[in-house]
Amino acid sequence: MAKVKKQPRPKAETPKGFRDYFGAEVTSRSEMLAKIAGVYHRYGFEALESSAVETVEALGKFLPDVDRPNEGVFAWQEADEGGNGDWLALRYDLTAPLARVYAQHRNDLPTPYRRFAMGPVWRNEKPGPGRFRQFYQCDADTVGAPSVAADAEICALLADVLEEVGLGGQYLIRVNNRKVLNGVLEAMGLEDDAQKDAVLRTIDKFDKVGESGVRELLGKGRLDASGAYIDGVGLSEAQAEPVIAFLTSKGETTEATLANLGAAVGASEIGAGGVAELREIADLLAAQGYEADRIVIDPSVVRGLGYYTGPVFEAELTFEITDEKGRPRQFGSVAGGGRYDDLVKRFTGQAVPATGVSIGVDRLLAALAASGKAEARAEGPVVVTVMEKARMAEYQAMVAELRQAGIRAEVYLGNPKNFGNQLKYADRRGSPAAVIAGSDEFEQGKIQIKDLILGARIAENATLEEWKERPSQFECPRSELVARVQDVLAGRGQ
Repeated sequence: MAKVKKQPRPKAETPKGFRDYFGAEVTSRSEMLAKIAGVYHRYGFEALESSAVETVEALGKFLPDVDRPNEGVFAWQEADEGGNGDWLALRYDLTAPLARVYAQHRNDLPTPYRRFAMGPVWRNEKPGPGRFRQFYQCDADTVGAPSVAADAEICALLADVLEEVGLGGQYLIRVNNRKVLNGVLEAMGLEDDAQKDAVLRTIDKFDKVGESGVRELLGKGRLDASGAYIDGVGLSEAQAEPVIAFLTSKGETTEATLANLGAAVGASEIGAGGVAELREIADLLAAQGYEADRIVIDPSVVRGLGYYTGPVFEAELTFEITDEKGRPRQFGSVAGGGRYDDLVKRFTGQAVPATGVSIGVDRLLAALAASGKAEARAEGPVVVTVMEKARMAEYQAMVAELRQAGIRAEVYLGNPKNFGNQLKYADRRGSPAAVIAGSDEFEQGKIQIKDLILGARIAENATLEEWKERPSQFECPRSELVARVQDVLAGRGQ
């Protein structure tokens, strides 16, 4: 009889492009989401939780650089008898699902419909450093409001979120309008869609190659940093000039920028309309106290997704960080959005105005860490140690008192034989204090409390005299358990 081949053990590893999040990280994210939700709620937006799975047809082809509807997403086909089941996919953002939700439930929803949503999204793209296939987004959108007052409000909301999470004075929200860009393409006299797309891709490289690089790429082409030759779009200098005028139109003041944009779009009506919308947004924000030091008109903003139809905006953090090679660079973008008036139309056949913003939560958390504003570690529970296994009920009574007082606490449930391991456990948990009681303490109606926060501080900096003056472990009556632990948590200790 043939020997049954032993099944190999599965590898204990996360799939490529995914990662696990542990206690402090999860807590930090939850706290940030609560702060962002508080701002969204203050602005009158209502929470929505939609399915993580949508039909591929409903999601649409809005990820950049894809030709097939299920490329760039995690998709699968539902099995049916004929093999023709629907294609389903994990959502790649929170905006496309909103369009489906509004189209499906529009008769039951108020107009305008103001919703916010938070949760993970998934993209089947090549992962890299800091780039994962699953990440959190935090969106706020207004559906059914044609006025650019809705776009201005989203910009103000985004500024308030960044202030709320502790990044005041370290960000700039840059605003542009796709109508202005369309006006520039019209002024160039381009009719071929492929050539228009090539121009848009070139514009998006402005921050990397500069004005001279864009001129070369719009013309015959250029050599990149590696020495490879990149073919250009093939435009004449006269055709390329409106693009250059558009990209270099940012002036010293908002008024100067708007005037330069007006010149760049020439006689284009759609371009002039876009400039007028930007002027109205700037006026509305200024009336609320949002000046150009926080929100600015900037022609270099070109959002990548294809569904934007009007104003677009991006939040960029302005402080420097050091990259993996030790070079200084700007932290970069943490949020973006814009107006997408045609997205719901895919379902209803009727144009429905909509605008919104998406905030990258993981990017925000990384920004706080880079700016030194993130907590070094989350505070763990108070640990009630176990000296006498037979007195477990009494230890559980202690921890119950602490919990009823709103204090996070736990009884040590590992092997209590080695007391040193219990304190090591408390230290690994980031515990602020450990409660100690053996037979002597129980007989005398007392407990010992070890102030682990103070103990760590003393071990690092204090002199022997200071340690004697304020020891990190003290005795107190059992009846004072809650009050004395509260003192430790408040930093008052012994």
